[in-house]
Amino acid sequence: MDEGDRYRAPALDKGLDILELLARTDDGLSQAEIAKALARSPNEIYRMLDRLLRRDFVRRTPEDRYEITLKLFELAHAKPPLHRLISQATPVLRRFSVQAEQAVHLVVQDRNTLVVAAQFDGPGYWNVSIRVGSRIRPVTTGSGHVFLAFATPEERAMMLEAQDPGNPQKMPPGLETRLAGIAAQGYESMPSAQTAGVFNLSVPIFGPMGGILAVVTCPYTQRLDRSDAPDMQQALDLLQAAGRELSRRTKE
Repeated sequence: MDEGDRYRAPALDKGLDILELLARTDDGLSQAEIAKALARSPNEIYRMLDRLLRRDFVRRTPEDRYEITLKLFELAHAKPPLHRLISQATPVLRRFSVQAEQAVHLVVQDRNTLVVAAQFDGPGYWNVSIRVGSRIRPVTTGSGHVFLAFATPEERAMMLEAQDPGNPQKMPPGLETRLAGIAAQGYESMPSAQTAGVFNLSVPIFGPMGGILAVVTCPYTQRLDRSDAPDMQQALDLLQAAGRELSRRTKE
């Protein structure tokens, strides 16, 4: 036994072999194809695939083939990029909250689930804020609509599945058309489905490769005691400017 085999972990090796094989395959592989390629028995491969599926490292397609997910990519990049994004976003969103006199929050994806990663209150006494760490649904929120609008069909399906595994949410009638409009205009503007009197303004933040990285949402509320407070269009203009600046900063 050479030095490299002294501390072998066969089960771990088997799982890594599957991940490496799938990472080199464009169209996925069936269970039988994986077993043949790795010279393993179908039973061995079945047990390992079951664990990898349950841990979200691979997914099974409607054609009963297996593909690697982005979970390894997310694990490799989870902490430093998120910390960097929040660090970059903090001064920009604090400036927005002061200028627009509104609260604002930053939403990211965590394994296809939408999570509030940062939140900033406006300068006044009255704010509509959402707790950091809150998980939000894609079909009933402005942030979710923006993520869905800029996602691929497969990414949309995975986000919907993540909300209720085994019983995925359906796209409400008319939402596909609305998402196309959001993608064309670059923002969402909709009444809150959770709180009366709140209008959600949401814009995307794009990453270096052009994909959607995060969403910034302002739960806009109209001030009745101040005629000089920024109106909703002014808040949207400021929010879009913040989104463009953050998208630019992710490329630096």
